[in-house]
Amino acid sequence: MALLKIRKFPDTVLKQPASAVEQIDGRLNGFIDSMVQTMYAAPGVGLAAPQVGDSRRIVVLDTDHDDPGKHLLKLINPQVVEADGSIIWEEGCLSVIDFTADVQRAARVLVRAWTPDEKEIEIEADDLLAVALQHEIDHLDGKLFIDRISRIKRELYRRKITKMIKEGKADGKPPSAVRI
Repeated sequence: MALLKIRKFPDTVLKQPASAVEQIDGRLNGFIDSMVQTMYAAPGVGLAAPQVGDSRRIVVLDTDHDDPGKHLLKLINPQVVEADGSIIWEEGCLSVIDFTADVQRAARVLVRAWTPDEKEIEIEADDLLAVALQHEIDHLDGKLFIDRISRIKRELYRRKITKMIKEGKADGKPPSAVRI
């Protein structure tokens, strides 16, 4: 297991939809374990495979800051099958440096996915877990949370990060808010 490089906006890999995992095997488990290590080291509460340059539909999540690992989720081919209500949450992202924004999402979701031990599961979630699941599944669909904010705010961020990159000031550190 090794730490993986987290891709940063505007890397084009972040805009590409991920492909379904067709076969769950030992190599996949090793990759998922590396994703988990990378997520904790970042630190963040979630990480999707496209964020580390892999085009498969894989997500890892752990929203329990007090007891890391106790509620760790390793999800393969996750999909939201039900969503209702509305919640606004300040989001940050390991792939979107120096920026947070309020994002409107479903307040409650039901997600269906496979685990690395080939079991199909359903997760009912609300609050931070619901937001994190939707955020990470967006990554699998080639979307970033900044795609869910106003065009003006998104363009201002794009210009800011482009300038920072040109000036060599983009240190790659995510913002101090909860990084999903």
